[in-house]
Amino acid sequence: MIETEINGYKLEICANSTYSAKQAQLGGASRVELCQNLENGGTTPSYGQIKLTREALSIGVHVLIRPRSGDFLYTQQEINEIAQDIVFCKSVGCDGVVIGVLTPGGDVDKIKMQELVDLAKPMKVVFHRAFDRCANPFQALEDIIALGCDRILTSGQQNSAFEGKKLLKSLIEKSQGRIEIMPGAGVDENNLHEILQFTGAKSIHSSAKVTERSKMIFSNEKIIGMDEDQIFSSKEKVIKLVEKIKSL
Repeated sequence: MIETEINGYKLEICANSTYSAKQAQLGGASRVELCQNLENGGTTPSYGQIKLTREALSIGVHVLIRPRSGDFLYTQQEINEIAQDIVFCKSVGCDGVVIGVLTPGGDVDKIKMQELVDLAKPMKVVFHRAFDRCANPFQALEDIIALGCDRILTSGQQNSAFEGKKLLKSLIEKSQGRIEIMPGAGVDENNLHEILQFTGAKSIHSSAKVTERSKMIFSNEKIIGMDEDQIFSSKEKVIKLVEKIKSL
């Protein structure tokens, strides 16, 4: 699918539903990273959500494949689940998958990752923010390049891409165009300009999210939970990000 450049840059929106993905497209995003459960860093969307989102969008759809929240040290059963999800994404025409597997020592698990990368091709393969849990970011960079991944999503091993901008800049310089480094985490219209200008990145990742209260009228006050606020990507916030990029 088409991933339109905006003034020489690409804007990826982390969308947690088909609705959010549609808002991203309406706002002018280049592509979406589709996931669920943003509250815990994102997990794999349902097959129905993946299929309906792919059918609804004309921009790129990259699917987060993460079987659970928590760390990135996976059992063989979990690797099997990741593999099955990759096969499904390929079968419905997704543009890419977003994956990452680590060893107990904080290195890229090159053996498991190579199996998954080979399975995913010719889709794009993005190594997700498991990168930010790696012990040595520069060794991880070289390992991920050697695996044949197309992109790394990272906050520069800090809680936000703005805080991690120095490492992001270094990673982009050391990569020398061999892989795309995409800043993500805490990116909004207030810091996007500085992150892009400082790091030299050519793509950036944001959830452009808003929070909405439940529309339920009745509430059982004896029960805690299952009425939490809902998070969506906002077309208006995406438009603001696009306008910021156009002004660079």
